[in-house]
Amino acid sequence: MQGPDSNSQDAELSRLTEELKGMIVEVCDKDIAPESISDEETLFGETARLELDSLDGLQISAEIQRRYGIRLSDPKEVRRLMTNVRTLAHYIAGRT
Repeated sequence: MQGPDSNSQDAELSRLTEELKGMIVEVCDKDIAPESISDEETLFGETARLELDSLDGLQISAEIQRRYGIRLSDPKEVRRLMTNVRTLAHYIAGRT
């Protein structure tokens, strides 16, 4: 059975996930509805629907630092954290 803290954490994570989807669409100038991005959808690479590249990763990193005060500097770490929106949201939620 989940307690009230778990429910509020789930709600916060859900809010953050939706916020990140909108941010990605905005900073990467994608013509797609943020809500059409699934939480587990691959963000980078030729097979990814969004086809984000390293420049997009830099733009997302800069915006994360601006909005949340979290600096992502290691390129390998950035790529791992930006595998999908869910992974990125969990990382940010754990540091804010």
